[in-house]
Amino acid sequence: MSAGIFQIVNFQQQAFVIVEGKASPCFYIIRQGKVRLSGEVPIPGEEPFQILGPGDFFGVVSCMSAQPHIETAQCLMPTSLITVGRDQFGTLIQKNAPIAMKIIRYFSQRLRTIDHAITKLTFHSAVEENPQMIFNIGEFYYNKNEMTHAAYAFQRYLQYFPQGPHATQAKARLQSMGAPLQGPPIASQNLSRTFQDGSMIMIEHEPGVELYIIQSGKVKITKVVNDNEVLLAVLNPGDIFGEMSLLENKPRSASAVAFGNVSTLAINKQNFEAMVQAQPQLAVKLITILSERVWMAYRQLSNLVIGDPVGRCYDMMLTLVQKKKIPIQYKAQHIFDIGAQELIKMLGLPLEQSEQYILQLLSDKNIRQDQGKLMVYDLSELEKQAQFYRKKAAMERKREAARTRLT
Repeated sequence: MSAGIFQIVNFQQQAFVIVEGKASPCFYIIRQGKVRLSGEVPIPGEEPFQILGPGDFFGVVSCMSAQPHIETAQCLMPTSLITVGRDQFGTLIQKNAPIAMKIIRYFSQRLRTIDHAITKLTFHSAVEENPQMIFNIGEFYYNKNEMTHAAYAFQRYLQYFPQGPHATQAKARLQSMGAPLQGPPIASQNLSRTFQDGSMIMIEHEPGVELYIIQSGKVKITKVVNDNEVLLAVLNPGDIFGEMSLLENKPRSASAVAFGNVSTLAINKQNFEAMVQAQPQLAVKLITILSERVWMAYRQLSNLVIGDPVGRCYDMMLTLVQKKKIPIQYKAQHIFDIGAQELIKMLGLPLEQSEQYILQLLSDKNIRQDQGKLMVYDLSELEKQAQFYRKKAAMERKREAARTRLT
């Protein structure tokens, strides 16, 4: 692509362009040369580094989310780069819409990969999405006596597999509930959608045909893991969900349930690319939200590989501060929205040992709990503690890798 109004910068071989943990207000597109991209935290199933060439981009997550970088980029030869600032992104899309699609698709794939790694580390198992599994999800809700969700699952199963191996049983289940065999249409031409409180918007494993932008209300994102329903997130107006299935043409990785009455804008595959090109602000919004989600998912994965439970507490507290884009300054105080017990639950640490972890955390003179809320007296000290545990975990991973190579 032509650089146009965008600045061109040149780097020598071995030069570092971005460094993990540092922030910058721009991202880069490679004009000439090669760049090695690596992260401190290994992602299962991925190579430890990527080699990027002309036309590839990096640094978008940090730039668009206004968060520290989650990767390090080093030039493998003299390299020429185009820099794009956060405020220039709309202009870039107007001049070159395909690059927006390329970035969105890359983010979608990256988010799915990290989410799979988090699921595997958290629950020690990961089930690949498979539309045939919709029947199993229906059985799960049926046995829990959550008939609205069960009916949705069985109806969707019959829509996708009318002659499937569980079709007879799905029909019997629906008849026993007094529910119709056919549910609402899988897709509609109407972009505006409304959902009543508690209704299923989409279910994990079903093929994805739309993404949703929440206009009003809240949406719970859930997943059935090891016969338990896990709450992954609660989304608010302005948030987007369902984009991974839409962009990658893969089944849904989680379910979405209306939390109160909800209105959404639904965008399907047919109008998506045209809409991005006609409304660059939509692509900017999508990429900003995806950047924030990729950054947060990477931080969650980084937290999970810290072996020390109290270290994970420090790391998550710093992540929560960074998520709100609060400047890390000397002697800057911060009161969290949660208490120590909620922090332990958020991290999924053993509750029977929670008192021990809380006592150890609160023995730090920089941290106290007042009226059920955690408070930090000096954010710069919190950052130092979190970085200490991150570096400690990185050293342990290197030692483990060295031992593996020797055996």
